[in-house]
Amino acid sequence: MDIGLYSFAEVDPDSRGSGASTALRLRELIEEIELADQVGLDVFGVGEHHRPDYAVSAPAVVLAAAAARTRRIRLTSAVTVLSSDDPVRVFQEFATLDALSGGRAEIMAGRGSFTESFPLFGYDLDDYDDLFAEKLDLLLALRARERVTWRGKHRPPLADRSVYPRPVQAELPVWIAVGGTPQSVVRAGTLGLPMALAIIGGMPERFVPLIELYRESGRRAGHDPARLQVGINSHGFLAEQSDEAAELFYPPFARTMTRIGRERGWPPTNRQHFEAGRSLEGALLVGSPQEVIDKILYQHRLFHHDRFLLQLTVGPMPHERVLKAIELLGTRVAPVVRREILTSSPQTPVLTP
Repeated sequence: MDIGLYSFAEVDPDSRGSGASTALRLRELIEEIELADQVGLDVFGVGEHHRPDYAVSAPAVVLAAAAARTRRIRLTSAVTVLSSDDPVRVFQEFATLDALSGGRAEIMAGRGSFTESFPLFGYDLDDYDDLFAEKLDLLLALRARERVTWRGKHRPPLADRSVYPRPVQAELPVWIAVGGTPQSVVRAGTLGLPMALAIIGGMPERFVPLIELYRESGRRAGHDPARLQVGINSHGFLAEQSDEAAELFYPPFARTMTRIGRERGWPPTNRQHFEAGRSLEGALLVGSPQEVIDKILYQHRLFHHDRFLLQLTVGPMPHERVLKAIELLGTRVAPVVRREILTSSPQTPVLTP
């Protein structure tokens, strides 16, 4: 299993995206990616947002800076809001990142959990799903061949146009990020693309049918099961002691989730819900290294997934504690999880028609 991290580069929303707070957070983020590489983690993802509470609106730029400071770790968006972007530019940016990193770039494409980018770039939210489907189609066409002829509704056509640069990798990896919508799961499986599933609340067990649906959709479409990779993206935090991790993580997590909840109609986050999420069967991976090991292995028994990414900074966190959590994940958690999974050698279930 690949084990890694993802970040939205959270800043204090009261800073209103000031240059000083953004600059500091980006410097910290590069240090976090550099340390993740040093301690042997496999992947680091950076999200795209267009809000004052997040410092990154251009993941490829940040990842390119990280490429110069790292040697092995794979670098991915988490996510690229493809619906409101131009697939030609996305492909060019990540092909450039692939060259700078020596073949370590990936794209995690999604429709976006926030909607600020749609009016910002002149798109209609009524076209939310059509935009993603069409632009994904173009992105995959650009990946497949150097010269492309393509026509859609939401972008000018391409008539036998070449797009450069080409990536170092023979096939630039494109993951589909989903939040639990069956339609998105079926699309990923039907296209034979790896799927990253965000589990940030509730009981992870309830997502088992969606992962089965993904694998079934891929099988019915005739794709090699080995290409139908599943990633799980979750919230969490590590410290030497369980209570220490909880006390560090809960205040910024609760503030952030409550603020976002007001925008979306969710109830406020309280300590009772938080502690329920910390249980073995819950969605939050907050605790000691052993607790996080146990929880990743528990979820692997449910999902047989290929990748696990943890978001340590759901709200602004002390940078030195984030670095310590990265160290614990890379040196204490990842080796044990990899060894246990290799020893148990679980097989992906073969679904019957």
